[in-house]
Amino acid sequence: MARYTGPVCRLCRRAGEKLFLKGERCYTPKCAVDKRRRPPGDHMPRRRRLSDHGIQLREKQKARRMYGVLERQFRKYFHEALKRPGVTGETLMEFLERRLDNVVFRLGFADSRAQARQLVLHAHFTVNGRKVNIPSYRVRSGEEIKWKESVRDRDFYKVAVEGLPRRPVPSWLDLDVNAMAGRIIRAPEVGEMENIVDTRLIVEHYSR
Repeated sequence: MARYTGPVCRLCRRAGEKLFLKGERCYTPKCAVDKRRRPPGDHMPRRRRLSDHGIQLREKQKARRMYGVLERQFRKYFHEALKRPGVTGETLMEFLERRLDNVVFRLGFADSRAQARQLVLHAHFTVNGRKVNIPSYRVRSGEEIKWKESVRDRDFYKVAVEGLPRRPVPSWLDLDVNAMAGRIIRAPEVGEMENIVDTRLIVEHYSR
């Protein structure tokens, strides 16, 4: 299945909550979820109650859309997490959080994960001094993510780094504003990851 390229605010409205897909706009009164609480499409009152499968599917879709991951890749993450010791849902979220595009977003180098993915694809970052242009690259503890020197005179770089840090940086990351670099201190813990996703429902969905 191809990547979704339509209006991302539609996805938030369909989920009925903010997925923070549009960067800083999601934190302003212009956010489509705040302006229009009803999902897109037919606005007639609905009394249909979601089945257990429907609830599980919606939660899985929410996680996929937040991190910009396609179904095949998301399923691969789940089966890998299933083989690891520990809680499967927490391991799954750790894999998603340690994606390079998500780390770039968490460090504040991009307004959204979609923008972070584009910056990574265009090879604007290095990991431990090596050029990496794979958004799904899984960062490890001790690795350093840094802007390439060759892009530091570009206009988009000046806009991207202006006013850092814009958002609180998770405690499992260390941001060096002077060097425009971030370091992975350790693996993220449960309380430091996205808490709007019920991983239990995702595990139940794939365990049917």
